Amino acid sequence: MQKKSFLFFLGFGIFFLFILFSYLVHRNIFTGFDFDTTVRLQDNISRRFDESLSIFSDIGNFEPMLILLIVILAIRKKLWGFIVFGLFGLFHIIELYGKFFVDHLPPPEFMLRTKYLIDFPQFHVRSEFSYPSGHAGRAAFLTVLIGFFVIRSKKLTHVQKLIIIGLLVSYDIAMFTSRIYLGEHWVSDVIGGGLLGMSLGILSMLVL
Repeated sequence: MQKKSFLFFLGFGIFFLFILFSYLVHRNIFTGFDFDTTVRLQDNISRRFDESLSIFSDIGNFEPMLILLIVILAIRKKLWGFIVFGLFGLFHIIELYGKFFVDHLPPPEFMLRTKYLIDFPQFHVRSEFSYPSGHAGRAAFLTVLIGFFVIRSKKLTHVQKLIIIGLLVSYDIAMFTSRIYLGEHWVSDVIGGGLLGMSLGILSMLVL
């Protein structure tokens, strides 16, 4: 019961932090920080990584993440998994709400470095506002969920758990960095998405 209470307050605490951070983003508090961080990343990462980072970033799209979530919950075979699907859906509802109501323009076109495998015109349509990052939120949600199962596993050794957790953290860092470097999102978009995904991922633990 104490662990569940801790997860409950931690999840809602991070969600409250997301709301507070969203207000500050709406007030354009991080404009200079956003721009400077993107410029630094693009100045220090070679353009030869554009295509590989673009492909890697595609892993964070809705479809691959949904398939991964289905596989995870199918392995667990828990009826409560439907609630996790609900929280995953709630994330996207809040994400859409943020993109409609948080006044935060995406990086300008000259900063965009995404390479598309298929050059269809519809791939170049960008939403008017970019907060929060769906890729960052989905990555945080799924890695928190997987990390929970890894920590609870009785089949893995302590060292194996540390390695897997390290890989999950590395994946998140790489995904967050790629979204900023490619000019798809500002760092504040990524932080907001990460906070939202993490909070709902932690709340998912309560039913699993």
